[in-house]
Amino acid sequence: MLSRILFYSIDKAIKRYRQFAQANIDRAGFSITIDQWLVLNVIQEKPDSTQMEIAERTFKDQASIARIIHLLIQQKLVAVENHPTDRRRSQMRVTAEGNRILEDVMPTILNNRAVALRGISEEEIAQLQYLLEKIFTNCSNSKSHETQLPNQDDLSLQMGATAPDAANTATERA
Repeated sequence: MLSRILFYSIDKAIKRYRQFAQANIDRAGFSITIDQWLVLNVIQEKPDSTQMEIAERTFKDQASIARIIHLLIQQKLVAVENHPTDRRRSQMRVTAEGNRILEDVMPTILNNRAVALRGISEEEIAQLQYLLEKIFTNCSNSKSHETQLPNQDDLSLQMGATAPDAANTATERA
């Protein structure tokens, strides 16, 4: 049953939150998407970010980031300037209008978070954040998934088979 799969529940919660949050942003009259808001924030925090760095920080592919940046430039929320020290590069900056949007949408963003986290204690939030970071680290560490995967016999033992059953299973596979 899907509802018993942890990663299904995580994905379901994230998708529902994004739908909920975007609907509230739209209802408040802002013509910006959550992804555009994220990219604007990254550019505001670090104007010399490359598209690749923005993609890594927002967990988006580079093609999506290029489209988002193009839209932000068209909407005059981001401006592109020559890089001050490297003429081969350009530097993005959030415009005054972009800063105004970031500031104006913030109460809606904070309200969305408050509604989503209603009834969840600070300790539970901290624990969830810790566990999600742990999952992220486990999946990011390329060595861990290569060296720590149990073999089929170990899986049989963990799932309740006795050692002879596991040996018979291994013999049957051969």
